[in-house]
Amino acid sequence: MTFDPKSETAADQADASDFVSLPRRQLLVALSGVLLALLLAALSQTIVATAMPRIIIDLGGFDRYTWATTSYIVASAVAIPIVGRLSDLYGRRIFFLLGITIFMIGSIPAGLSQTMSQLIGFRAIQGLGGGIIMTTSLAAIADLFPPEERGKFQGLVALVYGMASVLGPTLGGFITDNLSWNWIFLFNVPAGIPVLLLIARTFPQNTPNTPEVTQRNLDYPGMMTLICAIISILLPLSWAGVQYEWSSPQTIGLLAFGLVMTVAFVVVESRSDSPIMPLDVYRNRVMAVSVVVMCLSGLALYGSIMFVPLFFQGVLDASATTSGSYLTPMMLAVVFGAILSGILLRRTGRYRRQAFFSTGLMTTGMLLLSAMDERTSFAGAVGSLVIMGIGLGGTLPVFTMAVQNSVPFRFRGLATSMLLFYRLVGGMMGLAVLGAVLTKRFSKRLEGMLSENVRASLPPDRLDAIEKNPRVLFDPSTTDTLRAEFAEVEVDGVQMTEMLLDSLNSALAGAVGDTLTVGAVAISLSVVAVLFLDTPGGSAHAPKRE
Repeated sequence: MTFDPKSETAADQADASDFVSLPRRQLLVALSGVLLALLLAALSQTIVATAMPRIIIDLGGFDRYTWATTSYIVASAVAIPIVGRLSDLYGRRIFFLLGITIFMIGSIPAGLSQTMSQLIGFRAIQGLGGGIIMTTSLAAIADLFPPEERGKFQGLVALVYGMASVLGPTLGGFITDNLSWNWIFLFNVPAGIPVLLLIARTFPQNTPNTPEVTQRNLDYPGMMTLICAIISILLPLSWAGVQYEWSSPQTIGLLAFGLVMTVAFVVVESRSDSPIMPLDVYRNRVMAVSVVVMCLSGLALYGSIMFVPLFFQGVLDASATTSGSYLTPMMLAVVFGAILSGILLRRTGRYRRQAFFSTGLMTTGMLLLSAMDERTSFAGAVGSLVIMGIGLGGTLPVFTMAVQNSVPFRFRGLATSMLLFYRLVGGMMGLAVLGAVLTKRFSKRLEGMLSENVRASLPPDRLDAIEKNPRVLFDPSTTDTLRAEFAEVEVDGVQMTEMLLDSLNSALAGAVGDTLTVGAVAISLSVVAVLFLDTPGGSAHAPKRE
């Protein structure tokens, strides 16, 4: 599949008129269903962060702290390109209903999980449904509205993501503090059923006209190699240095298999008549640069909403609700950054300058966050989050418009969905790597901070458990248990407990700082990538049709 503008003109014109004509009232009701479904899926990405410290108290699994989110993102990332192609063949409505149903099916056992392994598995089912919802939502706008109205209603999609980013951490903390963490999952069922019925009644059953895609030549080999590549690379990244060493056969073997599957995927896509991801699009420099920046912005987004609440609760002694509320200014800054970036692009059309500004702010904010320690104030931390949020919000409009103006019209939907895919993949890979860094650095720092008196007063297995899961920082009730254990060996339980807590506090602060430093170095590569950003064809003021 190639991007020959001359051969695409007729198809482009057909695509532009391929939308469903409905009464205005039904149209808006159907749109409401789409946005509500998207809100449920987007909330599930952000609502878990502030509940995770309490979850690891109940279920354990500090060494897999990030996996409740990572498993969701993995499944979502796998679903995006596959469902994008299948919905072209079978229509959006059936996938909306399927996605919401799978999402609710995963939510019930996730809320009833008794172990971290169960939660991770059921979150993956949730993520599969969430990925289907997100992919179908973006394409649904084009199904419902003519080209001249799509930009306006795509803005509502950005607003929904902004609302989820703002409400998710705070809502997760509130539910955790006032009910229990289980309800952040169980609530999806009573919330999802009305949305399911609304879409079933109002969303049209239509199949887009895509003659080049048929059931006979659907890219099944591409789907399978893509799934195998993503999962096989992510798993060893998540456990390396934690459950297994980086040099272990398990880590090296699965990474090697993942690389083989990646090569196989490239070979399959290059030979497919209807590839899941046409490789020609990567020859476009604007697309290639945008993919890199989207990956790194995903790392920034998910890294901040996962590790900063851990710092707030474990180091600054904030509650789950409070730590969530301190993320709200960052999420508002993301929305502000997106709006500001869009305005500046429309007025100036200067992609590269705006991209430098956004990626520079994103990197600066992460560097400031990496400098946090026990003396950091809440105001200082929030200020750093706001700086990063403005930069993070500014990246999506810049690179979305750049990509849409640099590929032929009929491929703009595909290119836009690929940005979402790579942002998820970047977040997924970032969480895996940063989670491994956090666990390793916490254990290393704590080992150097514990006094000999504390070491001699606790059994080795108890110390080992504390190193793997510093739950005492998040669950004050465990301090009584610690004092009793110290008293059994005839030492001052109060003093020893305070010494241990001080060591845990300092070790966690340092480990989070180390983790965010790694993130900042990675994100700084986005500034370098912008140097290679070409000015796309067309204009930021009015997208050009080839």
